[in-house]
Amino acid sequence: MSNTPYRLGVLLGDGIGPEIVPASVHVVDAALAAAGAAPVEWQELPLGAAAIETHGSAIPGLTLEALAGLDGWLLGPHDSVAYPEPFRSQLNPSGTLRKHFDLYANVRPARAFEGGRAIAPDADLVVVRENTEGFYADRNTHAGTGEYMPTPDVAIAMGVFTRPRIERIARAAFELARRRRGKLTVVHKANVLQLSSGLFRRVCLELAAEYPDVAVDDFHIDAMTVHLLRRAADFDVVVAENMFGDILSDMTGELAGSLGIAPSLNASDDRAMAQAAHGSAPDIAGRGLANPIAMMLSSAMLLDWLATRHGDPRVTDATERLQSGIRAAVRDGVSTRDLGGTASTAQFTDAVVARIAAEASAVGVPVDPRAS
Repeated sequence: MSNTPYRLGVLLGDGIGPEIVPASVHVVDAALAAAGAAPVEWQELPLGAAAIETHGSAIPGLTLEALAGLDGWLLGPHDSVAYPEPFRSQLNPSGTLRKHFDLYANVRPARAFEGGRAIAPDADLVVVRENTEGFYADRNTHAGTGEYMPTPDVAIAMGVFTRPRIERIARAAFELARRRRGKLTVVHKANVLQLSSGLFRRVCLELAAEYPDVAVDDFHIDAMTVHLLRRAADFDVVVAENMFGDILSDMTGELAGSLGIAPSLNASDDRAMAQAAHGSAPDIAGRGLANPIAMMLSSAMLLDWLATRHGDPRVTDATERLQSGIRAAVRDGVSTRDLGGTASTAQFTDAVVARIAAEASAVGVPVDPRAS
């Protein structure tokens, strides 16, 4: 178990990022205090539109250097389409971080909230998305991108699938399934993309022999969308290549209630980045209307990743307290307007902190007043 504070980065990002990221820092501090864990040492670093103005880059070199020395970080959403050129045409900040640190696993849970607006109220599943190759051209070449135009009327994009990277994402998915309900679904399009998507399916099914305790099935991507609409509650862990995983996880987020509650974690073997699945929502930025749940739950995923990696039961406890506090607030009728409520970002954050503190007080755990 770690006896020293974890050092985590804070990247506010654009749009609603400067609202939802500090809210997440606040509830993480409250949960750690309630669990009696060491407080996090936070380091705020420049990124996004503000960094372009102050450092001439959306993701300055000093940010990358600092992140390399941290245990993980919170990444707020970015609005790269609004950046001035040449920054708009460059790889966006999240893509840069995923590629630079080889954050190969994008883990996106979808679980409905009691008191929320779920289309599939019984949904409780996780999409595990391969994050470094597949059909996303910006991650498929050492230099430049895997997208090009030999003539003005012809556009070509490469999809790359390699056994080592399929194996590592499949293992991550199998290990997660073992910790959950023991079910794994492989999503592919091997009937048409027989070589590329076929390799993805084949490697995943080959690894199943090493996990006899996990039940495995597989579906074509088009059929999977229908199955999720009809019976989302039947699925546990879903593993897919980059593009399919991206699309499915947005869909499952909506099935669970809203992209505003859809968290994600981007992880390698030695570092992780908490990042909400939604965008920067510039239309509501600065108005106190943003739903911070996705960023808060992403931060809880980062805590859980740290706890698992370091064998830290107090941080595991903090993770559970944080998740419980968020769900208790929604269950009690406190939510932002996208979930049908009237709470502001700050009011919802205060409600979560209050419920974390109340639970701790109920069992006689002293809570650091600085966390509330």
